[in-house]
Amino acid sequence: MHKRLKEAMAHLDYTEMTEVQAQTIPYALIGRDLAVASRTGSGKTLAYLLPLMHRLLTSRALSTRGPRALILAPTRELAKQVYAQLRFLVAGTQIHCSLVLGGENFNDQIKALRKTPQVLVATPGRLVNHLEARSFLFDGVEILVLDEADRMLDLGFADALKSIHSAASHRLRQTWLFSATLHHKAVEMLSGYILKAPQTISIGEMHAVHADINEVFYLCDHLDHKQALLQHLLSQPDYQQSIVFLATREDTERLASHYSSLNIPALALSGDMKQAQRNQVIDQFSRGHAKVLFTTDVAARGLDLLHVSLVVNFDMPKQAEEYIHRIGRTGRAGNQGTAVSLISPKDWGSFQNLLTLQRREITFSVIEGLEGKFKGVLAPKNKKFSGKELHPLAAAKAAQGKRTVNKKGGPAARKGPGRKSEAWERDTDGFAPVRRKAPAENNYTDNDTGNETEAE
Repeated sequence: MHKRLKEAMAHLDYTEMTEVQAQTIPYALIGRDLAVASRTGSGKTLAYLLPLMHRLLTSRALSTRGPRALILAPTRELAKQVYAQLRFLVAGTQIHCSLVLGGENFNDQIKALRKTPQVLVATPGRLVNHLEARSFLFDGVEILVLDEADRMLDLGFADALKSIHSAASHRLRQTWLFSATLHHKAVEMLSGYILKAPQTISIGEMHAVHADINEVFYLCDHLDHKQALLQHLLSQPDYQQSIVFLATREDTERLASHYSSLNIPALALSGDMKQAQRNQVIDQFSRGHAKVLFTTDVAARGLDLLHVSLVVNFDMPKQAEEYIHRIGRTGRAGNQGTAVSLISPKDWGSFQNLLTLQRREITFSVIEGLEGKFKGVLAPKNKKFSGKELHPLAAAKAAQGKRTVNKKGGPAARKGPGRKSEAWERDTDGFAPVRRKAPAENNYTDNDTGNETEAE
């Protein structure tokens, strides 16, 4: 590794590589394409920034036109986080970098691109806009990095990524794809399209339990019960900063205002804000001006905040994968964190999806004095059929328009009053046993359910 990079790591007190860095960097340095699966908070950003910077510092450019490296990220927040780490590494060198995001002035970005930065960090949508406008040339790109490729594909950037791949077509280009999981159909297709004989590296599965995060689950009766539990959690002195995830912008603003009135500094963040407002909120929170950040899933990825020791899922995410990214805002860089999820009846379906993803059993915790009555939703029991109910087989026959006939071929006789009906228990095959009548009689009673055989 280049001396300048070693000095930068020493300045950050990084003495040992994380597992993803130790497995990724050697292959990156020898020129291999990479397909890497690593969960959030594992140090993957430095896993590609360090070998990228080493190549730029130790080798000549393949072309004098355009950037030498492109780094693509799914969201503006993640792109800004990557750019901040990159700027630290390029400080004191002759390497220049630039950031291209959607929602910012297009002409100002063109001016910055004409200065030919060696490294460009961008979101794919805005980068394709510049590709179509011919703002700069792509044919000199030596390294293409796709950070959180699964998220970019989920956001609909597949065509944009293919366009960028086709434009950055130098035959010696390296491509490094990082994703939360490689077992994703769209990721597999993209990997086959843009990677050349990649080295595949998998550091822990996405559904694996994070060793540095203590996950706690509480059952809640209703909204008021949730708010009482949240107030108890946020009043604990053990936590430095907290992030609370909610489903709607209105709830983020309501709770931020409520806790600010309780002298607990709080901020609200949502995707409906303008980019400048979002930047301001994130900057204030990262500087420690607020203890609690109430946010939607816009903050589930890309925020590297070392002082966040508590994450609360006030509303469970609709997609189980987002749970992994949410709780990954704590327990970063070897620090310990706590992730609390509040499960009410309306969250039960999302909670079941999480269990399916992680394939594990979960024990619910209880706070003394804040116990609830909700104990979860039980699966429906097998139904017992009474003599007056139509058996499923008989119902299917009736739906097909079939009629029971007597042995002479005429319509079946009307049911008589018959004897009192009894409950039928299911047999071992899952259906009620068939009741047969004596062959000599053809009169129907109230006990008949359609299971009788047709007379010959």
